[in-house]
Order: sequence, then structure tokens, then C-alpha cells
Amino acid sequence: MDPSLEKVQEVWERETAIVEGVDISGPWNRMFGQRVIWDYTPDLIEEIAQLPGGESFAWCYQCGKCVPVCPVDVVGDYGPRKLYRRAQTGISLLDSPDLWLCTTCANCLRVCPKQVDMIQIMPAAREQAMLSGRSIPAELQEALENTAKYGNPLGQPARKREAWVKDAGVPVPILHQIQRPVEWLWWVECYPSYHPRGIDASIALARIFHALGLDFAILGREEKCAGDSQRLAGERGLFEMLAEENIRTLSKYEFQHIVVTDPHALNAFRKHYPKFGGHYDVWHYTTLLARELPRLRPLLTRALPYRVTFHDPCYLGRHNGEYDAPRQLIQALPGVEFVEMLRCRENSYCCGGGGGGMWLDSFAAGRQRRRLSEERVLEAVSTGADTLVVCCPYEVSRFEDAVKATGNEGRLQVRDIAELLAEAMGLSGEAAE
Repeated sequence: MDPSLEKVQEVWERETAIVEGVDISGPWNRMFGQRVIWDYTPDLIEEIAQLPGGESFAWCYQCGKCVPVCPVDVVGDYGPRKLYRRAQTGISLLDSPDLWLCTTCANCLRVCPKQVDMIQIMPAAREQAMLSGRSIPAELQEALENTAKYGNPLGQPARKREAWVKDAGVPVPILHQIQRPVEWLWWVECYPSYHPRGIDASIALARIFHALGLDFAILGREEKCAGDSQRLAGERGLFEMLAEENIRTLSKYEFQHIVVTDPHALNAFRKHYPKFGGHYDVWHYTTLLARELPRLRPLLTRALPYRVTFHDPCYLGRHNGEYDAPRQLIQALPGVEFVEMLRCRENSYCCGGGGGGMWLDSFAAGRQRRRLSEERVLEAVSTGADTLVVCCPYEVSRFEDAVKATGNEGRLQVRDIAELLAEAMGLSGEAAE
């Protein structure tokens, strides 16, 4: 008998047991008598469960379904069941590095029979950690301070937010300049406005919108970060400030719909801005372009000799239910061979950028065998694809870094769907053709 079981008064275990041909001898048929557990305190579970949003932390009954689908556990030691167990055995989540490793990808919630909701728990616990003066990772602190000071986590000045427009090669109307109603207000967001690879996708998308004759415009320097990742990182006050400022800006203009580049902005506008009076009809750009496929398809005249696979963004797929539109666009690309990764659609893996993870790479790297983005790149390579297609602005730079880190440079390229569509339309390069 296992010595650790000596403190249990009643243990039943048959040395030999065969049930319907299945051998369950020894510990496989072990059962315990009813007993009171004195070793553990519920206090650290209640510490989280008493927070608004943290209630479901106490609902975990340790079934363990969350662990195999947790992307962090794949490269480390994680999952809601494990966090609960650690709290049960004396480790406060508020003081643990575990607090900052969850990417809020929602795959655990998808399979949890008790609806333990890390999407609510983690922001609540992180906010409490900040309010109680606990230290937060320095790189996250910098991103939050940049957002508060400049309106974007990259620390770039507002006037540069529309600078990419001059390289688009097509007209990109800016609302404060044209001062007229438009059908589509394009919410470009931070990384597609400032990051070089994000700008590549913005230019491609502007050319596609222009080729389709869409009536669109951007806010340019008046746009600020939608703030969803800052909210999930625990900075609810900063999110509320951004939401109120953005809603105030949007109220100055007339438009029928919002189209967003970033699934995180999509999530903010759909689920959280209405709480502050911001009610909009919001589309991700892949959903809009899939709707426009009857007009878009004849423009896709150039065959692309790529074998591609696709990464579902967590905040487009699991959080907002859009899996088909990106695939419809990929499958419309002439010449492209499409192959799915093993983990796709509802069970897709996470790039590691959600829930503030975009600004926690160095912090997470010391606590995981490899970055989540590196794990995903290896999955993409295993399909034999030469192109990893994405449609979230967090992903291009993350996956390109992961391609280099895993030694797959030259073997796998990372492209936004908009870039591939523009290439198939002959709109790539210095200027639209």
C-alpha cells in the first residue's frame, strides 16, 4: 500500500480485479472511506471567489478536462484545475507567477462542465493584485503606461497613427478630413497602424477595400486602442477610460457599420462597449470580405503557388464564433492548397498574445519549455505547409519571431489573409497596380 495513504482510515483495494475483461487490479480499483480533510484551507480559493467575476473559481471539482486543452500546459504546467489545487494547498494565485500566464483563450471554458470561467476570473484576480500593491511584470507595466499616456501600447505618438496611409497607393479617407458620412468606419487598431508588419496588412486591406469600391474611412489620429487586452490584463479602469474616449470620438461621425482589423477590438466593441453606451454593428474584416466574395472572386486573377495552413485567432473563433469566413477567403485564392492543422477551429491552439500575453513574452519564456507561438509554428510546419495564414495583428510578428526561434526561417512564411488576397489581385508591391 502507498505510505501516503496511512492517514486515511478506510481504504478498500482488491489485489486482483477483472471487470468485463478489463484489469483494474490494485490501485485502479482503490476506494476511500468517507473522511474529513483537515490539511487544506479554503481561504485562498475564497480569496479569488469573493472577487466580482471570480466566483466560478470555487466551482471547480477537479475533473481535469481543462488541462489537456490548456495551451499553456502544453508547454508548461498549468490549467484551471491546477490553479485551484495550488490555492487549495496554500499557494495564493495573487502572489503566484501563474496569475500572468493565462492567455484567456477560452479553450478551458469550452470543455468545463462547471463553467469555471477564466475569462472572468483572471481579469478580476489581476485587478486585485494591482489594487493591493503587488508587483506586476515590468514589460506589462510598460505597455499599460504607454497605453495610458499615448493611447497605444507601443508608446507611439497619436499623429503617427495615420502615417501609413501615405504608402497605401490608394485613397484612404480620414474622417476628420472628409467630414461626411460613410458606410464603413474602419477601426485599424494599434499594431496595424504602427508595427511594420501590421502596416503591410493595413496597406493590403486598404487596396482591397478600394478595389471593391467600399465606402470607408478611418479615424486616423483620433483613434485610440480599443483596450480589450488591457482589460483582460487587469486594468479595468484604463479600459473604461479608453472606451469612453473612443465612444465620444465615434459620436462625432456618421457611419453605418464598423469593420475592424483586430479580433480583440471586435470583442471589445461587441461585448463591452455597449455597457458604456457604445452600440455598433461591428464586423471583422474577414467576415466582410467573405460577404463580398461574389465581387471579390473575379478580381483574384493571379495563382499563388502556396501550400497554406490557417491559425484561428482565439478572439475571432472561440470568443466570437467566426471560423468559416477566413477559410472561405483562403479557399477562394487561386492556386493555393489548403491544409488544416490538427488543432483547429474550436480546438485551435493559442498564439500566446491574448489576455495581455502580447506584452509578457519575456516573463512567460522563463516559465515554459517554449513560447506558445513557437509550439504553434512547429504544428504548422508539421503539416508540410510553406505559409501560415493569420488574420489577427498580434500574430504576424509573434509567429515570424517563432519561425526564426525554431529554425524554420526560409521554410515557413507568415502572411495575413489580406496580404494573400492583395497578391492574388495584383495589388502587392510599392503601389497598387
